[in-house]
Amino acid sequence: MNTPSHVVVNLFLLGKEDSSKFYLPIIIGSLLPDIAIFWFYFWAKFIAKIPSSKIWSEVYFTDFWQNIFAVPNSIILCLIGVMICHYYGLTWLEIMLISMIIHCLFDLPVHHDDAHRHFVPLTNYRFISPFSYWDIRHHAKWIALIELLLVNISSFSLFNQFDTWWSRGLILFNLTVYIILYWRFYLPYFFS
Repeated sequence: MNTPSHVVVNLFLLGKEDSSKFYLPIIIGSLLPDIAIFWFYFWAKFIAKIPSSKIWSEVYFTDFWQNIFAVPNSIILCLIGVMICHYYGLTWLEIMLISMIIHCLFDLPVHHDDAHRHFVPLTNYRFISPFSYWDIRHHAKWIALIELLLVNISSFSLFNQFDTWWSRGLILFNLTVYIILYWRFYLPYFFS
C-alpha cells in the first residue's frame, strides 16, 4: 500500500474518539516502515545523484539497503517490542508498534519483486506475492482499486470522527489525491 493509505487505514482501525491521545503514535507507527525507503530515495537521488532507473532496479536491492529496510518492516521485531512495552506499561510505544505491525500486514500481500523480509530475525524469507500495489503486471489496477476503496471507507469514518477544519481538510485532500492518481495511473488499464 501507499504510505498515506497506511496512515488513514491505521487511524480508522486503531483510533477511536476517546483515544485521541494515541493518534500520534498511530500515525508515527504507520509511517515508520517506509521512512527508511524515503531516506534512501532522498540520499540516492539528491546526494549520490544516482539515476532513477538504477535506484529502483539495482541500489534498492543491495544487501546494505535491504538490511536497513528489513528492521522496521519486521513483524517479529515489532511483536517482541509490543510484548516488552506491554509488560512495562509503555502504552504509547505499544500502540506505535501495533500500528507498524498493521502496516506490515497490509504490505505483505501486495509486494511482488520488492517484497520485504517481514520475519527477520527468524528468517530472511520474503513472501513474493502474485499481487503488487504499484506494478500493473501484477494486478495493480485491482489492488489500487481495493486500496482506494479502503481509503474511502476509512476517510469517511475519520471525517466524522475528527472535528477540526484542518484535520477534515487533510482527509479530503488525501482522498482527492487518491482519486485523481487512480484515475490517472490505473483506470486507463481497464480500457486497454
